Amino acid sequence: MGIQIIGTGSYVPSSIEKNEDFINHQFLNNDGSAFKHANDVIIKKFKSITGIGERRYADNHLTSSDLGYLAAERAIEDAAIDPETIDYIIVAHNFGDVKHNTVQSDILPCLAARIKHHLRIKNPKCVAYDILFGCPGWVEGVIQAQAFMKAGMAKTCLVIGTETLSRVVDVHDRDSMIYSDGAGATVLSIDNSEYGIMSHETASYTLDEAFYLHFGKSFNKDLCPDTKYIKMDGRKIYEFALTNVPKAMKECLDASGCDIKDLKKIFIHQANEKMDDAILERFYKLYNTEIPDDIMPMSIHKFGNSSVATVPTLFDLVKNEKLGSHELDTGDIIMFASVGAGMHINAITYRYSE
Repeated sequence: MGIQIIGTGSYVPSSIEKNEDFINHQFLNNDGSAFKHANDVIIKKFKSITGIGERRYADNHLTSSDLGYLAAERAIEDAAIDPETIDYIIVAHNFGDVKHNTVQSDILPCLAARIKHHLRIKNPKCVAYDILFGCPGWVEGVIQAQAFMKAGMAKTCLVIGTETLSRVVDVHDRDSMIYSDGAGATVLSIDNSEYGIMSHETASYTLDEAFYLHFGKSFNKDLCPDTKYIKMDGRKIYEFALTNVPKAMKECLDASGCDIKDLKKIFIHQANEKMDDAILERFYKLYNTEIPDDIMPMSIHKFGNSSVATVPTLFDLVKNEKLGSHELDTGDIIMFASVGAGMHINAITYRYSE
């Protein structure tokens, strides 16, 4: 039995926000005090750590559900299926629909219901629901879709990751430069082939780690303290990820029965280039082997961190040979992996088929 991705699509907004566009921002410390370094120094250091040179922001009239719908349309077209045959629509996000220049999240109805509405799917047995799982949401949605298929509850699932993080950032926080907007979508189907999901691993660390990413007030003490924005403890997240993500990836790969040398590509959440490089190094160190060239495609330098959208967007780009020299061949063993708010970690080992 094979549960595989038969269609992909992504929506990368056309509006580009470059690092130099932040040169006149008033960045503050968390106590509201001014930085001792000029913005050009802050931006240069930011680029060296994260790898981000620019990011994408959604057009003002579009929301997360709109982006998800646009990505879903492309995935359905790529899969060449009738949308009415979809059994589940699973949408991963974190903040719902946040309209431009507002601070209120709108998830009534849920984004999956909105996207199904936009797709004009009539079938009431096409079940549409959202998943809140931090940045690993799309990966977890794929794992859930697989469970439905294994249980005989579904034959075709649409899994989407969509977000407009640019609308929930504190402009006085340096971390606001990390976040971006976008959407990625995949259609999964079940057949009798040897291709598709081989193993998966998920873990939630909440005892001490739950609030490493959280909602908090602006660093600008003159702003309303009741308006909340994304806040993160970057150092703790970095240390957490380096300790736990490689371990989960190893457990996932070992469960598949594949050798580390079988891996052709690793699609990891595009959170921070330095962190992703360090995760990869520690992962291969667990096997006492060298890191192959071009094993880890990266899109963060151009697209920033769009949370749940990063992994499916990255996969769509590579699948369609739109990311440099990266490409996939039938039979390739690949891995999806992510870490994010919760703190959640997950991974999938996957045998690719064109």
